[in-house]
Amino acid sequence: MPKHTAIAIDGPSGAGKSTLARAVADKLGVIYVDTGALYRAVGLYVHEAGVSLDEIAKAIRLLSGIKIELARVDGLQRVTLNGRDVSEEIRRQDISMYASAVSALPEVRAFLLDLQRSAAAHADCIMDGRDIGTVVLPDAKLKIFLTASPEDRARRRYDEYIAAGKPADYDEILAQTIKRDSDDSTRAAAPLRSHPDAVRLDTTGNTFEQSFVILLEMCRKAFEV
Repeated sequence: MPKHTAIAIDGPSGAGKSTLARAVADKLGVIYVDTGALYRAVGLYVHEAGVSLDEIAKAIRLLSGIKIELARVDGLQRVTLNGRDVSEEIRRQDISMYASAVSALPEVRAFLLDLQRSAAAHADCIMDGRDIGTVVLPDAKLKIFLTASPEDRARRRYDEYIAAGKPADYDEILAQTIKRDSDDSTRAAAPLRSHPDAVRLDTTGNTFEQSFVILLEMCRKAFEV
């Protein structure tokens, strides 16, 4: 099997990793793997099973009933959970909290690890998440830690909800952003942290276009032979 090039992008929730990574991958014609969507899908399943955040460890016994698949449809990544397209549902703010909670469970991370590594083994790709460079793809050719201030990330999420006609409270979103940062950074299993070799990209105050141009150039160089 030929050796493929992988780029790992890590960073906190709401930093724009998925949107930017997807856009850059499309521009370069490589595969984009949104690992956050996998954890969100598990979180959605657990939520719908009636498990509360306070008893999240119960999620472990539900894993055998979960089948997640990623597919590209009309140029977009779609996520199916047991045959049902949940691409929109997993983006809800309450599911973000569930995604963070289940990702702290070593059993959930092990459950999804092979799926993530398999994607990188079969094609050149850009993969983003919380522990891609540190755990999932430690041999990635380029590792990037993409971040922004909590206030900037909360404002972006708030603007997204308002633009979509959904009710939103900025202070609530900011509080959830700060809490998730703390949860993700202090969990025992694969905490959010930057790999020593990672290049830090802070997008605070940037427009999408500004961040896109910077990330595109970084990734283009990594894929050059």
